[in-house]
Amino acid sequence: MQDKQESAPIISKTKLKAEADAAQAIGKKLVDLPKDKLLKLNLPEALFEAVIEAKRITANGAIRRQMQYLGRLMRDIDAAPILDQLHRWEGKHNEENARFHGMERWRTRLLSDTQAISDFLVAYPQADSQQLRTLIRNVQREEAANKPPKSSRELFKLIRETIESKEIDVEGVTDGNDLSSTT
Repeated sequence: MQDKQESAPIISKTKLKAEADAAQAIGKKLVDLPKDKLLKLNLPEALFEAVIEAKRITANGAIRRQMQYLGRLMRDIDAAPILDQLHRWEGKHNEENARFHGMERWRTRLLSDTQAISDFLVAYPQADSQQLRTLIRNVQREEAANKPPKSSRELFKLIRETIESKEIDVEGVTDGNDLSSTT
């Protein structure tokens, strides 16, 4: 009996508690996901049902107990693939937000700085300068007349399409270069 105790590694209660809290945190992230993403994770049936049940519960004490149960279920499975997928989704979301905010900054600059039009055309030469200038004038007229921001939305749409078309062109050129260098 002494041999079994000596061969087993000693894990402190603090470390066990930290691992349990980490497992519960993963469970909380799963509860916050929409059902279609949960299905993509291919969770074990018991864990999937526990997550769905946690989404349904509204009482605070019951939620706490359900989260503890999720943490216990998480300890029994390999959470690494789940965490990897969650990080990929979060990263893609953050990247998409950063792109969106960049487009918003372009719209703000175009409306406030006359030099910004030429900067935008240098960065994105495929942009339609006449349409860009027309939309900027329309936005300024709408703002002066306190009208709904229809042209502002159209300007953002033009900026987004221009930026996305350049990204597609860059990817296409890169792919083309890769093909020509191999032949």
